[in-house]
Amino acid sequence: MDWQRDLATWPLNAQSRRIHHPPHQWHLQEMGNGPLALLLHGAGASTHSWRDLMPLLALSHRVIALDLPGQGFSRAGDRRRLGLPGMAGDIAALCQSEGWHPDLILGHSAGGAIALELATRLRTPTDQPPDIACVNAALGPFEGVAGWLFPVLAKVLALNPLTPTLFTLGTDKLTRARRLIESTGSRLTPEGLMLYARLIGDRAHVDGTLQMMAQWDVAPLLTRLGAIPNRCLLITGTSDLAVPPETSARAAAQMPRARTLSLDGLGHVAQEEDAARVLAAILDPGNWPD
Repeated sequence: MDWQRDLATWPLNAQSRRIHHPPHQWHLQEMGNGPLALLLHGAGASTHSWRDLMPLLALSHRVIALDLPGQGFSRAGDRRRLGLPGMAGDIAALCQSEGWHPDLILGHSAGGAIALELATRLRTPTDQPPDIACVNAALGPFEGVAGWLFPVLAKVLALNPLTPTLFTLGTDKLTRARRLIESTGSRLTPEGLMLYARLIGDRAHVDGTLQMMAQWDVAPLLTRLGAIPNRCLLITGTSDLAVPPETSARAAAQMPRARTLSLDGLGHVAQEEDAARVLAAILDPGNWPD
């Protein structure tokens, strides 16, 4: 996405700024005061996925939402660092450089996996591990044929310099965005769909997303779930067609301080469908493990 061309009509653009911290040029949005909450979007999205939740959370927290490297308005300075450990390491370094000590890390989908990868790397101002909240976290391997076909296909696509251009060709990007979102079990407003249509029409964003997919490997994280000491709340939508709710249940069963919470009728991008409901679940102390 182009800073000069696109930012003026992007959600919450008044809260946007850029930080250069090697190896990436980061875009973030910040608002509110209080305990720090760090928000991490899923693959192929951007800070826009928090556009409704962020102002509500900012009533009680200082909120910082990042565009992942290579996606949205963030520029990737090292394309080799767009997998799970690379991005988590770079976000941790950014937090240390900026003096950010999150009390809460909130991640959606792949951002949930990144949040858990960050769990033991960041500390609160009181030297406690931050709470981790995940919405439909991508914490499972691909099943069956997709288990070997998808990673191979993603790598082939990412290595072809023409692929991002081919993905962005065509005029009816709104229809493509609607099909993509509805295939995950979610229903968004026309405004929400148009934001995704703009993203899938942007070559740099598509390239960054493909590079992330090509390097994605959650298996090492899954072997370490039992060593995560943080309090974790794994929220799932019963209508999620992208990541089965059972994925979060299996992960939570391996973690010492984790609990799952199911929200009826919401799909994969639950925080965009009903931000107030998702946030209420996160802010309710009774939903968290002791």
